[in-house]
Amino acid sequence: MSKTASYLTQTLTLNTGASIPIVGLGVFASRDPSVQAQATPWVLTALQAGYRHIDTAWIYGTEKPVGDAIKASGIPREQLFITTKLPWNHTQRVQWSIDQSLKNAGLDYFDLYLMHWPHSVHFDENEPRPRNPDGQLKLDDTVDFNHTWAEMEKALASGKVRAIGLSNFSIKTLEKLFTTAKVTPAMLQIELHPYLAQNDLLEYCRKKGILVTAYAPTGYSTVRDDPSVGQIAQKHGVTPTQVILSWHVARGAVVIPKSADAQRQIENSQLLTLDPEDTRVIDALDRNERVCNKPDEHGNVWAWSMDRLGWAS
Repeated sequence: MSKTASYLTQTLTLNTGASIPIVGLGVFASRDPSVQAQATPWVLTALQAGYRHIDTAWIYGTEKPVGDAIKASGIPREQLFITTKLPWNHTQRVQWSIDQSLKNAGLDYFDLYLMHWPHSVHFDENEPRPRNPDGQLKLDDTVDFNHTWAEMEKALASGKVRAIGLSNFSIKTLEKLFTTAKVTPAMLQIELHPYLAQNDLLEYCRKKGILVTAYAPTGYSTVRDDPSVGQIAQKHGVTPTQVILSWHVARGAVVIPKSADAQRQIENSQLLTLDPEDTRVIDALDRNERVCNKPDEHGNVWAWSMDRLGWAS
């Protein structure tokens, strides 16, 4: 059995100079508001176990449960790193949205604020995913992400957020952003796991000084159940999840696995140094396969084509 160690105190440095814990807790619960409201106890167990990095989003409906858990934990705010995200239907009301998120969480500032998607979606206060008659997401093409980013830069200057970044962007969309951006994003959060290694995007971000966070970092059971991953886990006496998360941190990526189970939360933070041959085996699993945000029967992801997203292979 290989030796593992807690990575909860391990950090990386953002281009702002701030430190971000390399292992955090993802707090996507469900699209069911009743399930979202029940997130507080398991966020609290993670905080009690030593997690100091919590990743939520307005559209997850868990900002308030996260805030309640922080309050219940008694942990000083300055010891925590809290990330939330601007929803796609608030792109024309960025400052208002930040205020809503701060109110939800009961916080004075967020450590990191991400534009959740490059999409801009029609605002409907009762429905964050409004649809057209054909079932596709109802887009708002009167504003683009360059405009939204300019508003996020204003939020950074206000002090309500300490760093700003992006989620679900690609080299293609980043290049367009850089035609007008005055502030380089501090973070890019993307789907990232052994079946979707995104090597070119990872290298691009390194050169630009942008850290990367992996969401859906284990690739769900699709990747965890891969025989090659299982063999490496058995060799080291750890779980497939620990193998995959260890692979991520060795690549310099932040990971935000979600678990509502207290024991698994601890397990997810106990990582190891993989052998070079293990890394080669995992690297070889890359097949550019998305297991979280997959294209629909029209080849779209939330009404944007793979080409428009810059996700086309």
